[in-house]
Formats: sequence, structure tokens, C-alpha cells
Amino acid sequence: MHESGGPGWRITMDTSGPMLIALYLRDVAGLDGAGRPSLSHAAPKVRHADHSHLTSDVGGIQALKTEWEAWWESLVKAYPKPASELAPPSFKAFGNSPALQRVLQAHFGSALGWATDRIDEYADLEAAREANGVTQVLNEMVEDRLLEVGRSSRDFELTIIELPLSEPRAWYLEPSTMIMSHRLLSEPDVFRSYVQPVVELLA
Repeated sequence: MHESGGPGWRITMDTSGPMLIALYLRDVAGLDGAGRPSLSHAAPKVRHADHSHLTSDVGGIQALKTEWEAWWESLVKAYPKPASELAPPSFKAFGNSPALQRVLQAHFGSALGWATDRIDEYADLEAAREANGVTQVLNEMVEDRLLEVGRSSRDFELTIIELPLSEPRAWYLEPSTMIMSHRLLSEPDVFRSYVQPVVELLA
């Protein structure tokens, strides 16, 4: 996790294991456009598999989409804490989401392996960022804002959740969370174009 801060303000950047698993399951089930915000596909690409046989007697793909969206919403709200216990093989916490429970049972091993690889890659990315000082842009954005308005910062915390997404962009979730592609910070101008307006709103 990276943390930038000053008097009254704090910005954190990190990834999320449970959200990585959820992303994998979304893509493997072909739930394009599911969830709010509607994020781009995961990268590297997850191969879609047909789940109609798994879910046909528990509401089908529509039920799976609804259950996944409820889970995703709970993950975003609970972050950085996990929302539901991912406990194989039965995944009891998902007893009220039978379609999602079945997909978890079918794909948890591969989802966990994929998520673990992404977490390892993120750790390498973080180490490289710390070495080259690229995260300093966060402090610069806040300092620029405070110089512009001529006062000290309002108290605020901004949580940035970085995920391996194919599209280099970010999504703002009121009041103080952003989800973004983990590659966005490598494009400082694009990164600023998404984060600066949020900093101006909060600082």
C-alpha cells in the first residue's frame, strides 16, 4: 500500500484480493457491464466459460449477474475489509446467492491463482514506484490545489483501489473512493486528468 499525506489529508493506493477474485469471476462468467461502476475487462484477459449448465436451476445467468453485482457492491463498500468470507469448498457465506456460490465453487482455484499472480505483480509495481518517486504526483496535486485556493487543506481521505484493468482510466465513487487501472499512474498526465478533479473537490 502507498500512502501520501499532509496536515488533514491522506491518499492511499492499494489493490484488493477479494475484488481481484470478483473481477476474475465476472469475466469468466461473461458478465460484461455488470456492477457499478461498469469496469473494463481484467488484464490479462480471462477466458469466458459457459455457465448456463451450472446456474440453470438457480435462476440462470440473470440471477448470477444480480448476485455478483450485490457482492461487488458490498466489496466496494467494505474495502479494505473483506465483505464476505471466501471459505472453500462450500462458501457458506454465499448461501443466499446460489448461482454465485456455484461459480465460486467451480472456479475458486483458478481465480485465486490469477489473483495471487496479480498481487505479486502489483507488489513489484509498487516497489518500482517507490524507487522512482512517481507517487510524488499525489502530493504535487494537493499542493497545487492549496496554492490555488490560498488556504490549508480541508480534512479528507481519498482511497484509490488499483485493479488490473484493460482500459487505462479511473472511476470516481462518491464520496471518497476511486477505482483505477493499475497502469494509470505510469501515464502521469492521464492520471492527473482523473485524480485532480477529485482532489479539487475534496481538498
